[in-house]
Amino acid sequence: MKSFHRSVFFVLFLVMTASGSLPGGAAGDFRASCVKVDITPEESLWLLGYGPRKSEGVHDRIYHRIAAMDDGKMQFFLVSSDLAAISPAFYEQFCRELEQETGIRSEQVWWTLTHTHSAPEVGSPGLIRSMQPERFLHEHNPEYSESVKTRLIEGIREARSRLEPARLGVTTGHSMANINRRAIDVDGRASYGMNPEAAVDRQIGLIRLDRTDGTPLGLIAVYAMHGTVLGAENLLISGDAQGIVSEYVEEKVGAPMLHVNGAAGNISPLYSTYPDFKKGHITQFNVLLGDRILQANRSLKTGTSNVVLWTGETVIETPRKAGFAWVEELAHYLRETEAGVTLVRVPVRFLKVNDDLVLWTAPVELFCEIAINVRNHSPFPYTFFAGYTNGFLGYLPTRQAFAEGGYEPGRVSPFTEQVEDDFTQGVTTYLQGMPR
Repeated sequence: MKSFHRSVFFVLFLVMTASGSLPGGAAGDFRASCVKVDITPEESLWLLGYGPRKSEGVHDRIYHRIAAMDDGKMQFFLVSSDLAAISPAFYEQFCRELEQETGIRSEQVWWTLTHTHSAPEVGSPGLIRSMQPERFLHEHNPEYSESVKTRLIEGIREARSRLEPARLGVTTGHSMANINRRAIDVDGRASYGMNPEAAVDRQIGLIRLDRTDGTPLGLIAVYAMHGTVLGAENLLISGDAQGIVSEYVEEKVGAPMLHVNGAAGNISPLYSTYPDFKKGHITQFNVLLGDRILQANRSLKTGTSNVVLWTGETVIETPRKAGFAWVEELAHYLRETEAGVTLVRVPVRFLKVNDDLVLWTAPVELFCEIAINVRNHSPFPYTFFAGYTNGFLGYLPTRQAFAEGGYEPGRVSPFTEQVEDDFTQGVTTYLQGMPR
């Protein structure tokens, strides 16, 4: 009966995109570029993260950082922006305009966010309004949102125009800059805090793009950590630790660095929610994380110009939490079964580089145990997860976290305790079936 129940209610759809069916270009055709586009506002704007509050100035500037790759058959663009979250609807609107203006399709562009809590709101709140309606009694920043979208399209145009012969290399590093944030009390219940005994992902995934003469074009550093060194009392716009570290590394290597946030759903920075930059020890993250990225970069040998890119997508369906409100603009992310069960449709995308590297992503705040489990069962030597990408559908916790309760599974997740099993099975099955 249990098996029948699961087969009816927990449905998994695997959809391969057409872009994954083509082989790469000839050996040595690989080209790449990295650009950096300033999106710092000068006016006071509503900030996203914590309660409703408006900025009173700028501490450090925020950016779109864009890495473009072309293997001779397909172009791919990875964007990392110093923003907290966007609705999938805003990402879809951006993709429609990008394709109209450039011909670049949505499957060729991933828009990932660093998740800094000290950046302006962008686009409509999406599901966050359902989760925390008290935060959004005001209008979001429509003019700024439009400028963010416009500058991103301009930046992608620039990145495509600057493509040049390149090499790609990949490695891993390690940093102790983060910590599990779900503190467990004597009653077994979870609350926000620090938990040094719980799971944490301290791997740095590092991808380097070089010119053929060995000079750097850019770095892509994947590391899981909430953008919450600064707390609700801070009213200065900032990229938080991710932005500070990116600038630090860029000064050392002379090229842009995209910080791609990983499975940070239950991971905080070592210093978290401080009222200002000094009390939050913000520059210490240059040592804790920045120097570790630089160390990994120094260990990376010359990359290859023989690069084949492959992209694919799966949609994982899993039950929606009973009573969880939804928004009309995201209605296509739901499906109702004949039995009357409402399923959330979670898109998961994959970028394979040769047979060594897979970068995969979903529009969720994933708990780190799930990403680690997927990585451990991946057939590829390097498997990196990019969170906060192409929108936001809430926290995706573990089954254990639902039992422990707390903020993430209790208030800001549309899923049930079944989601870890559905998601892990869907992703690992897809990885095992990818062409090699």
